[in-house]
Amino acid sequence: MPPVRAARRVLLLLGMTGFLIVALAIPSAFGSGGPAFALGYLLLITVHAALYLQATTAFWRVVPFNVAATTLIFLTWFVPYPWSYLLWAGALVLLWGSPYFIGQKGFPLRAAHIVERHSLLIIVVLGESVIAIGIGAHSHAGPGFLVAAALGLAVAACLWWVYFGWDDETAAEHALARREPIGRTRLILGAYFYAHMPMLLGVVAAAAGVKKAVEHPFEPMKLGPSVALAVGVALFLAGHRWYRRVLGLRRAPAPLIGTAAALLSGVVGLWSAAAQLGAVLVLLVALLVAEHRGRMVPATPDNALAPVGTDLDPAPEKVPVAGAGSDGENSAGRPSGH
Repeated sequence: MPPVRAARRVLLLLGMTGFLIVALAIPSAFGSGGPAFALGYLLLITVHAALYLQATTAFWRVVPFNVAATTLIFLTWFVPYPWSYLLWAGALVLLWGSPYFIGQKGFPLRAAHIVERHSLLIIVVLGESVIAIGIGAHSHAGPGFLVAAALGLAVAACLWWVYFGWDDETAAEHALARREPIGRTRLILGAYFYAHMPMLLGVVAAAAGVKKAVEHPFEPMKLGPSVALAVGVALFLAGHRWYRRVLGLRRAPAPLIGTAAALLSGVVGLWSAAAQLGAVLVLLVALLVAEHRGRMVPATPDNALAPVGTDLDPAPEKVPVAGAGSDGENSAGRPSGH
């Protein structure tokens, strides 16, 4: 929904306020900040519903799941630890699985808008990961920090290259555009909702590891940050492979080997933080080089996935609609998200 009306602009500002409250409450969300987190999220889903319902009344089927998840988060304030985690897990299941519970035909989704929106989301998260390098500096910019900072930036750049360095965006848009609305909804749900989750979580986890690595680059990393960096990169690679597979895009060379190697880099971090950053960087560069060489060879059934086929076409009566993270558009072609 383009914010050309005053009412829509006010709604967007309220949505920003909800996001801000959620962000401020995150450090203490599992404790005293739980109600504030739930309040911010309630404001957010209210704005979200108000915008979507201007385009389609079918969004009413999504609203109960969002409200129920928010209610569970509110209730964590009254439930003692560790039982409160069960409520958090229940909220996550409701949000993550709501598309399958709803079981409707979905919305007419515009391919170009979906691809652009989620590409921008990846860019934002990668940009925030670079900020972690500065946070880890603690006003000390010695030689060790500069080396580790350069390695951390290079790792973020390689993750960007994995996602944006090829023609995947154009190919993804074409794969979506040539589908009828029901099949397109299914592809978007798989590729841009479920497959993007591990990529986004992977960047966040890797950023946490990089932040700790630049603090003491030539010392052994603690187990937690070392695992976070290794698992984060592995999650990103696995999610990217999933994303390509759902849309029927060209397979990346040796993706499973790369994911396994990323996990093993955590062992290197127990010896030296900078060494783990270097190992992850070498791995990503090797995968990018292999990808470049693979694209020099024409696609065949052996090195590329077949075009999107009927095995991905859902039965019309069972096609789920993406939940709070998807974008619809009305019959006039205007996006119904914000």
